[in-house]
Amino acid sequence: MQKDTKVSVYEVVGSPLCVASDDGQKVHDRLAVAFGRDRRVALSFLNVSTMTSAFLNAAIGQLYGTFTEDQVRSMLKVEDIEPQDAALLKRVVETAKLYFQDRHRFDQAVREVLEDDDDD
Repeated sequence: MQKDTKVSVYEVVGSPLCVASDDGQKVHDRLAVAFGRDRRVALSFLNVSTMTSAFLNAAIGQLYGTFTEDQVRSMLKVEDIEPQDAALLKRVVETAKLYFQDRHRFDQAVREVLEDDDDD
């Protein structure tokens, strides 16, 4: 494994507000490139004041669709995150792992729920 890479969420997004999935995608893309190069990443949330699950799903959750849980766990280190944001990240990660274990089943369940809503 090569040297570690440090990624500042604040610098990638350009704001302390990490709410949009488009901004999360920018973070994801940096992480995916580093992982693809077999580099560990220290992901810093220093100076981030607001975070949403949409942002975290795009930034980190979708990594579980490309990389194994073991790869993400060994290659990603989260730093400088507020406790409430860490709790949100944990929920996002758990949901992503479940989703990517059986993506077809989850997609089917969503379709069924949406079809039921159309019947109302």
